[in-house]
Amino acid sequence: MEEITPAYGVGPLLAIAAGAVALLLLLIIKFRVHALIALVLISVLTAVATRIPLDELVDTLMGGFGTTLAEVGLLVGLGAMIGRLLEVTGGADVLANSLVNRFGAKRAPLALGVAALFFGFPIFLDAAFVVFVPIIFSVATRFGGSVLFYALPPLGAFAVMHAFVPPHPGPVSAAEFLDADMGLVLLVGLVIAVPTWYLAGYVGGKMIGRRVDLAVPALSLAGTSGTNHGTGDSADGDTAGGDTATGDLPYPRFRTVIGILLLPMVLIFLDTGLNTLGTAGVVDADATWVQALRVLGATPIALLVTALVSLVVLGRGRSRASVENIVNGALAPVCAIILITGAGGMFGEVLYVSGIGQALAETLKDLGIPLILAAFLISTGLRVAQGSATVALTTTAGLIAPTLAATEGVTPLYRALLVITLACGATVLSHVNDSGFWLVGRYLGMDVKTTLKTWTVLETLIGVIGFGLVLVLSIFA
Repeated sequence: MEEITPAYGVGPLLAIAAGAVALLLLLIIKFRVHALIALVLISVLTAVATRIPLDELVDTLMGGFGTTLAEVGLLVGLGAMIGRLLEVTGGADVLANSLVNRFGAKRAPLALGVAALFFGFPIFLDAAFVVFVPIIFSVATRFGGSVLFYALPPLGAFAVMHAFVPPHPGPVSAAEFLDADMGLVLLVGLVIAVPTWYLAGYVGGKMIGRRVDLAVPALSLAGTSGTNHGTGDSADGDTAGGDTATGDLPYPRFRTVIGILLLPMVLIFLDTGLNTLGTAGVVDADATWVQALRVLGATPIALLVTALVSLVVLGRGRSRASVENIVNGALAPVCAIILITGAGGMFGEVLYVSGIGQALAETLKDLGIPLILAAFLISTGLRVAQGSATVALTTTAGLIAPTLAATEGVTPLYRALLVITLACGATVLSHVNDSGFWLVGRYLGMDVKTTLKTWTVLETLIGVIGFGLVLVLSIFA
């Protein structure tokens, strides 16, 4: 939809935007309205308040919703399938045990964190953590010390991958809203995620773990989870030992798990690299072989190829019905996230068409506030107020997307950095209104005070350090 002639001046439009966000928070926090319903309702009310013509109102709403789902839904769904296949077939056990055996007892937290970085690429934080919990308990029991010393580094890894790296819904939806190149977002996300994890998740997590002595929960599955405790790999590192993932089926080989996790990244980087080489004139961008390889590296195709490879390789020995049940089970948990993201796209389209985005751009310019700082502050405020990182990220992306469109001279790198900025703001200060706060606290046997001193601090370190790295890279954008 084209932007209409604004019905009001800058002041009234910004007041409507502020009122819309405040009402959204009120509905979600006070009245416990589901985020999907709240976002759709606020989109309609905002459209009416800004006087979008009634004959264009529904088209505006559905256009924003449908455009967002066309990009986000497929990526998140395929990523969830890949992750579920790796989870059910024992990929987490293979990664963790293989790396712990290689790194040794003194570096067990590092080994668990590195394993989590790989395993967290296609799998959502909560699902990945639940799968990893028995492994963490097992390692903590085996080597001794506070369970947090072993739990926080992988938790930090899951958090940075979930927040910064496609195909997770946050960076995927933000990239769609901000018209950022997905391959570049993936590259920038990894460049920022790895040092952020090392500083916040590994170094910071170990410091917190040493200061807060927490025993392995008495009712944990440590030692009885079926995880391979120290005998995970053969001498060549390609097998997972004698344990089985399900029934009599063996775990996948270590190199198989690594290969599946790296495949989509390699394909996506292929697209981004050829695009860069074509722009620089190194290769002929119009050549058939270049275009064919770029299609193969397009994010939806790359994830489709990886999903097909996963079905064949990880599904070996299983019936077709069993494999179908596995991938079906991956979709149900992500439906709400996909729909909420679509509703965020609806809200963003209303903000664009009504002229609110342009008004915000003019205001930021007059105040001298850089867009990247404003994006971080808005995302942080929404995260603290209502808890959901997805809602904070999609709402902020919707608010600033029209502003970005009205800003001249924006480079692709800046767009990618802006995506990570939103993710940083949506990560900090996880507290009692965040479901992840309770998930981590419950599984690790912590009370609220201890969870605030550990998990909340870890999440805040990730968001702040990540944003600091974004600011450094923005110098070159």
